[in-house]
Amino acid sequence: MGQTETEPGNTAYGRKPFRRSASHFTDRITADGTDGWPVAAGRYRLVASRACPWASRAVISRRLLGLEEALPMAIVDPIQDDRSWRFTLDPDGRDPVLGIRYLSEAYDARERDYPGGVSVPAVVDVASGRLVTNDYQQLTLDLATEWRALHRPGAPDLYPADQRDAMDELMATIGRDLNNGVYKAGFATEQAEYERACLALFRCWERIAQRLTDHRYLMGDTLTEADIRLFTTLVRFDVVYHGHFKCNRWKLAEDPVLWAYARDLFQTPGFGDTVDFDHIKRHYYQVHTGINPTRIVAVGPDLADWLTPHHRERLGGRPFGDGTPPGPVPAGEEVGVAGRP
Repeated sequence: MGQTETEPGNTAYGRKPFRRSASHFTDRITADGTDGWPVAAGRYRLVASRACPWASRAVISRRLLGLEEALPMAIVDPIQDDRSWRFTLDPDGRDPVLGIRYLSEAYDARERDYPGGVSVPAVVDVASGRLVTNDYQQLTLDLATEWRALHRPGAPDLYPADQRDAMDELMATIGRDLNNGVYKAGFATEQAEYERACLALFRCWERIAQRLTDHRYLMGDTLTEADIRLFTTLVRFDVVYHGHFKCNRWKLAEDPVLWAYARDLFQTPGFGDTVDFDHIKRHYYQVHTGINPTRIVAVGPDLADWLTPHHRERLGGRPFGDGTPPGPVPAGEEVGVAGRP
């Protein structure tokens, strides 16, 4: 996750309101290689956590666009230690391609004593072992546009040119009030601060629900980047944000529109097949010890409800536009049984 003033590993718990730090490494991987990093199949490695909503955006985009072979992926342990994200899920505790134990080693190879923390998603240059970018906001937009030559046949257009201005405005609102809003509430240290965050969050929630009453997706009839950014917060809401972050005005499952919309996306290839509820729950409940010092992981809710009928198909729409769904999850990238409904 993007490092913040109040995240684990920082002694600022309880001192400042939540603020998500800007990405420090903002180089872009582009078709023309303007920043010195040209798009090239197999050159880079995406490092992600299935617990992190920001990293999950990149995981979903990569899958929808069919970039699995062009951009291989590493998944880190959902439980961090004092050196942050680690490759303890891999044999010998090392990433088999990069040969490192901690993502921080790729950061150090790029720049020693950099400001901020070690965040995911991160893209690493395989040959040099150097971090290229941790700019989670721009990364998925570039996957949708700059990596187009490597997209699978039938890949959807996740950032259509004729909708970008409206999308950017909507995603900024969702980012401020929902994606970050749950953190502002969860890491609040004063009652008024917490209540402001919750009020803004649920006001935005109601506007989004109204928007989706008559439209299957945020931008109309097809999936876009905006849906991905909303989904990664919604899929974590009842599992962790409602209780752990005290965003408990109501549950996602109590909102007929957003609950149906979230299930619709979850049951769409490329969304639910990337979600690991086990990683999500263990990360939030066991890493955020300032909020949950006992590190006890909640047993609920019933994940099987994610597979119940949603009936959103009645609104019409074509999830992939003129394209097609992605194929099966590549071998080795399947979510384990503990993480599935």
